[in-house]
Amino acid sequence: MLNLNIQTHMDFVGQHKAEMYSRFIITLFGVVGLIWGAITQQFSQTVYTLGAGFILASLLTIPPWPMYRRNPLNWQKPKPEPSSGGSNGDENKQKKKK
Repeated sequence: MLNLNIQTHMDFVGQHKAEMYSRFIITLFGVVGLIWGAITQQFSQTVYTLGAGFILASLLTIPPWPMYRRNPLNWQKPKPEPSSGGSNGDENKQKKKK
C-alpha cells in the first residue's frame, strides 16, 4: 500500500500570503490584458490574458505548497479529565448547581 502523506492544510500566515499573491497576479494580468486588448482592438485578447492570470494564480495559490505551511499552530495538550470517583457525572453537575 502506498502512503504519500500529502499535507492538505495552510497556516494562517500562508493563507494571507496566498490571498495577496492571487490578488496581485489577477490584477496585474487584468491591467496588462486590458492594455493589450486596447492595443490590438480585440476584447478576446483581454479575456484570454485575464484567463491565463487566473489559471496561474490558481496553480500558485490553491495547492498547499510548503511555502504556505511555514508557521504551524502549536496546539495545547489536552488536560486529563478528573476521575469522577465512581459517581455519575450528572450528580456532580447537580451538586454544583446547589
